[in-house]
Amino acid sequence: MADQLFIGIDSGTQGTKVVVVSEQKRKIIAEGYAAHRLTEGPYGKREQEPQWWIDACIQALSTALKTNGVNTREVKSIGVSGQQHGMVPLDSQGNVIRAAKLWCDTETMPQCDRLTEELGGLDRVIGLIGNAVAAGFTASKIVWFKENEPDKYERLATVLLPHDYINYWLTGERKTEFGDASGTAYFDIRKRTWSQEVLKAIDESGKLASCMPEIIQAHEAIGHVRQELVKEFGLNDDVLVSAGGGDNMMAAIGTGNVVPGIVTASLGTSGTIYCVADSPVVDSQGELAAFCSSTGSWLPLVCTMNVTVATELTRSLFGVTLEQLNQEIESVQAGARGLILLPYFNGERTPPLPQARATLYGMDNTNYTRANICRAAMEGATFGLKYGLDVLERNGIVPEEIRLVGGGAKSPIWRQLVSDIFNCPVVCPTSTEAGALGAAVQAIWCHRSTNQIASLKEISDNFIELDRKSFISPRKYEAMVYKDIYQTYTKLNTALKTVY
Repeated sequence: MADQLFIGIDSGTQGTKVVVVSEQKRKIIAEGYAAHRLTEGPYGKREQEPQWWIDACIQALSTALKTNGVNTREVKSIGVSGQQHGMVPLDSQGNVIRAAKLWCDTETMPQCDRLTEELGGLDRVIGLIGNAVAAGFTASKIVWFKENEPDKYERLATVLLPHDYINYWLTGERKTEFGDASGTAYFDIRKRTWSQEVLKAIDESGKLASCMPEIIQAHEAIGHVRQELVKEFGLNDDVLVSAGGGDNMMAAIGTGNVVPGIVTASLGTSGTIYCVADSPVVDSQGELAAFCSSTGSWLPLVCTMNVTVATELTRSLFGVTLEQLNQEIESVQAGARGLILLPYFNGERTPPLPQARATLYGMDNTNYTRANICRAAMEGATFGLKYGLDVLERNGIVPEEIRLVGGGAKSPIWRQLVSDIFNCPVVCPTSTEAGALGAAVQAIWCHRSTNQIASLKEISDNFIELDRKSFISPRKYEAMVYKDIYQTYTKLNTALKTVY
């Protein structure tokens, strides 16, 4: 019996990863990767040209599909995971009007504050859409675009998110789905539809409302791969492209987080912690992102902006390898002898401190050493995620086990730190490509749901395994130490708010 293959594309900030999954072997059989550039500027500007994503997709797909054993004629469906919140403006011909402002772009913070005020304040905004107009969400980027580049805004015909744009390149269809759409701040997560009131507040003419793409269900297909790409990659004419989703939604699927009761934490450039819920989970303080999932449910999520950012900057500062960094950290006891790093190198989203900057606290003439600073960087990044866990717990979500993903999860010392600081067991999936694998699993779900909706959990259980060798439990003494240090960390957050 011929095998059936499914492709997952994960287009992130730093690069694009492609995996090819075999249904018969129930595993990834081929991979490809290509890096992205990033444009940075003053006032928090961070942008990318959408064409860079497409170039990377072509390169990574070509690499993966040329791997020995991959028969391109066996590919049945493609799923796409993309960085959330980015604004991709298209004209009526489908041309990109300007570079995409990204999730990590904080240049539009004044527009966030003003839009929130115009809508009647934070409480009313949360009542309207279930979320705050957070720094990084798409809404403020459109306001900025309209105010700063009015001539270009006049050409606007469609606003897409990054994963939507890759789907558009694959199919020619301008559509989106609930999960990624819920991170725009102009989408009502309870009703799962565009918020006309927010869209009108951004553009009272009604033009912006007409630029919204069609919304489809999570199990549905965007369309079929365009003939031009069918020929380029040697595919059959009937290859489907699934709805796809934001990177967090796809990583949830890629860690088996498709039913309530499982919590996933990601140690990437930024950090996320989230779980699936059967109904909307809305935080009255607006610190939790009340997202929809890409499974047909909801995905309450907390995001922090600085995780491996902190450790990589520290590693670069001291000119050490990753192995040396981990050795330095392991040489120091919990607490870094009194040093605490608030790692806000990129500002911060949770707690909402977009103008914040990193602070190293507690230095004296005995603890100001390379090893202590390295450990403080890793601990500080983890305290940031612990704050996110507190937000989830405040909304009734208490984990029994954390599924850990992202680059930082490869470090045994970091896994132990997470377990100790969270005071919760930690385990990693066997595959480190949660976003790309999740996209491939959703592609399988889409293919199987052509006639009748298939069970996503059943598919997930078949393709996603946990690495029990990575399982770590919290240590009693260290958990107590970190509980006290974390209280100091939160006090510092409060005290420094007036300075930021």
